[in-house]
Order: sequence, then C-alpha cells, then structure tokens
Amino acid sequence: MALRTLPRICGLLLVVVLLGSLVASAQTGIDPAKVIDLTYSFGPDTIYWPNAEPFRWEKDAWGPDAQGRWYAAAHYSGSEHGGTHLDSPVHFSQGKQTVDEIPVGRLVAPVVVIDIAAKCAQQPDYLMTPEDIARWEKAHGRIPQRSVVLVRTGWGKFWPEKKRYLGTDVKGDVANLHFPGISAEAARVFASRGIHGIGIDTASIDFGQSKDFASHRVLAEANVYGLENVANADKLPLTGATLIAMPMKIAGGSGAPARIVALLP
Repeated sequence: MALRTLPRICGLLLVVVLLGSLVASAQTGIDPAKVIDLTYSFGPDTIYWPNAEPFRWEKDAWGPDAQGRWYAAAHYSGSEHGGTHLDSPVHFSQGKQTVDEIPVGRLVAPVVVIDIAAKCAQQPDYLMTPEDIARWEKAHGRIPQRSVVLVRTGWGKFWPEKKRYLGTDVKGDVANLHFPGISAEAARVFASRGIHGIGIDTASIDFGQSKDFASHRVLAEANVYGLENVANADKLPLTGATLIAMPMKIAGGSGAPARIVALLP
C-alpha cells in the first residue's frame, strides 16, 4: 500500500466511525439536550455584507385554495455569503473546490473551539495570533487533522444588531467594518494542521478592517472551507463535540447558506 493513500484511508475510517455513531444514536434516540443549533434563522434581520444583496422571502400563496384546502408556498433570494453560511475554497482561490465539490465526509468532523473572547472584548479589531493557538495546544494537545476549528470571539452576543456586530449599519459601507478575525499567520498554522474547515462567530474569518482577505486566501489555497456567522458558539465545549455543516449544494457555488449543528459528547 502506498504511504500517500494512508491519510485518505484514515479520513474515510473517521467518517465511518462518526456516521456509525450517528446511526447508533438515531437507533437509541438522540438526546435533544446534546444537539446544539449553530445556525441563525434567515429573515429580514439576517446580517449580510454591506454591499451584498440581502435575504428576501416573499409569499406566493398562503391560505386556503378555491376548494378551501390549505396551501403555502414562497420564494427566496439572496447572496451566497450572508447569515450562517459556508465559504467554499474557490471563493478566494482559483481552481479550488466549489460548494458541491466538497466531499460530504469533510462536512462531518470533530470540532475544537479556541476561545479568544476576552481579548476581543478589549479590542474589537483583534486578530488571532499563532500564540493564541500555541496556548490552546499546550492545554489540549495538537489540533487534530481532519477536524474543524471554531474560533469563539464572543461576537454572537451582538447578533442581530448590525451596527454592533459589523461596526456599521450603512448599506454599502465597507470602510467602517469593525470585528475580530484571524491573522494570516494564524491561518498558516491552521492550514499546516490539515484541518477540514474553520468557523467563526463573526461575519468573516478576516477581521473587519481587512483589505486583502489574507486569511481567506491562505486557507482557501489549502482547500479549507470556512463557516461564518456561526451561532451559539458559547454552548460548545473546547473539545469532544462533533460538527455537522450542511450547505445548500449549489453547483459551482463560491458559498452557500448552511444549517450547522453540533452533537455534544
């Protein structure tokens, strides 16, 4: 067996183990208290990038038909990148995976949480550093390969107050965005760990004042997907949970709205 095939086999085995655990849980009943919804509802208050098309939902039919039978249907639209969503690698790296090309096995994975909320509370434009990662790994061990990292900044407490969450509530105003993110140096560390994805409880992996989206580019080049506007990050343990991220499977998509949940240990 060629050594280069071992990581792929190990990844498949991990998915089999995780899915087997989910099946076993389904057969015995999943404890609702151990299922955490990490997704914000999509509606009129959903936060989008200031220059992006917001979420729109309109009723086509909503009531009894001519025979008095109930019927409801509606249509929706919006940008790929808004609300709780997934960034596919092609978003910032040409030729990398689109939404529909991400193997489903990469969307179900162990999740580790790195909490930098205390630093972000003191500095809204705080950038996670490699030292933040090193401190976490000293306490909890090396970030596992084929896992998802969730960066907890504490910014979820501001949702859905757009001005506090983004730093501005003016349509089209991208100059006055203020929220924490991940430095390019920290992104390089994450990429070197062989993770599947990275999530954050802000509007972007890069901080609000970023002009080049360097962290996006580093991670996308490594085919690491992003999860942004993640809800309820404060309800997860630092280790031990399993994350399931199911984006809308848009063919060729650079991103997509996603339903993200976590199963507690």
